[in-house]
Amino acid sequence: MAAIEATGLVKTFRTRKNTVKALDGIDLDVPEGSVLGLLGPNGAGKTTTVRVLTTLMAPDAGSARVLGHDVVKEADTVRSLVGLSGQYAAVDELLTGRENLWMFGRLYRLSSQQAKQRAEELLEVFDLTDAADRILKTYSGGMRRRLDLAGSLIAHPKVLFLDEPTTGLDPRSRLDLWQIIRDRVSEGVTILLTTQYLEEADELADSIAVVDHGSVIARGTADELKAKVGGERIEVVVHEPDDTDRALELLVGALGITDLDATTTDHHSRRITLPAPGGSSALVDVIRTLDGGGIRIADIGLRRPTLDDVFLTLTGHEAVVDETKEKA
Repeated sequence: MAAIEATGLVKTFRTRKNTVKALDGIDLDVPEGSVLGLLGPNGAGKTTTVRVLTTLMAPDAGSARVLGHDVVKEADTVRSLVGLSGQYAAVDELLTGRENLWMFGRLYRLSSQQAKQRAEELLEVFDLTDAADRILKTYSGGMRRRLDLAGSLIAHPKVLFLDEPTTGLDPRSRLDLWQIIRDRVSEGVTILLTTQYLEEADELADSIAVVDHGSVIARGTADELKAKVGGERIEVVVHEPDDTDRALELLVGALGITDLDATTTDHHSRRITLPAPGGSSALVDVIRTLDGGGIRIADIGLRRPTLDDVFLTLTGHEAVVDETKEKA
């Protein structure tokens, strides 16, 4: 059974200046006990989708159900079954970690004793016991995120929504949070994870839905999506930025590449990426071709397609866009 189902979700925001369709017919289904990665840049519609599915916002059209309950008609029931960790830690800076978790428990209608017991359990699980009686002002960003995630689990939710949970974290804190998420999945929790970090979706998600401009433009496992780009890729960094376009022209001819859409160039990093017909043997042809053209190579390698390649191929732009853009 699907733990999360959405059909034709539409949500439009109107201001004095313009009208923005944040969701334009979103369809989703997430099997119980799995992780769906909702992948896309800021403004793609990821957060709006989460808000609709967690009853914080009603859709203009379409329908959605969580564990069989309609998110509009049975909103109270849905809220009792899910946990939510948003982009920003929803914690009270004037309370201690222990007090925050106790408060979350009471908001979920646990008794005072139940909330206290559950808080102690989660403080230990999230390695926050030593900091339990410190006020939140003294917590690091990673500690706040862990506490926020602990709060979303206070009532043993069967479905967990994580909206860009690792945004702003340092690499070590991000890896720690990834492990916590894996542990919840091993307990049978269904997770919808929104992210603009492609490696995060690759690492955690059983399946991925790529969202752009309010619509799902591709769906599949990480390997299935990478297959859309093709096989192995050659990545070349030339020594001089002005050589980038000429290097690509030489290599397209030497390797017999007919689909220019399968190639990418980045003048800033002096990087060229193109298909590798023949696999590693094509590296020799690349080196000979560029050497014959008098183009120096700073770096060269053979790699599998990444989700960055997938997103660029599907949308024509990078996955991470201007951070100042209004989030939807």
